[in-house]
Amino acid sequence: MNFVPRYMFLTHGVGHDREKLRSFEYALEDAGVARFNLVSVSSIIPPQCKLITREKGLKFLRDGQIVCGVFAKCSSNERRRLISASIGCALPADKRSYGYISEHDAYGQTAKEAGDYAEDLAASMLASTLGLPFDADKSWNERKQIWKISGKIVRTTNITQTALVKEGLWSTVFAAAVFVLQEEE
Repeated sequence: MNFVPRYMFLTHGVGHDREKLRSFEYALEDAGVARFNLVSVSSIIPPQCKLITREKGLKFLRDGQIVCGVFAKCSSNERRRLISASIGCALPADKRSYGYISEHDAYGQTAKEAGDYAEDLAASMLASTLGLPFDADKSWNERKQIWKISGKIVRTTNITQTALVKEGLWSTVFAAAVFVLQEEE
């Protein structure tokens, strides 16, 4: 059996409940992945793995299926606390090469801050692998432009979920890069 995913989709969700575990379950439901057995894997996007929509990806999956992915989650019951979970992706121009996924969770970061951080982290890991220059003192936007100009990193993206914790409840945010093993029908 071939365990190299051909497809990947990004998703996110948020949940609130008096119980921490139930808030996580609600976040998984909101993300559309509560009906699967989720297995966390490391940060590699396989060569030739195509990024597809969540809707298309979910059509390939069955209830109870073991589904691999990279997951970020953050939970808190501290009233009015801003929480975030983000997945960053960096895809190489050469489709025969692998890409990178990063997961990031934080307190007090906006969706833009968390998303940019996760995207920068994934792109930095890919740039390092490709031998591209890396200057930590440059801003994410400066590094992004240098890497895109090099022609070796074709696309970076992120998916991020934030929430303000509701009074008297646990809140959980969740973001994921979900792999799909099946062949397209």
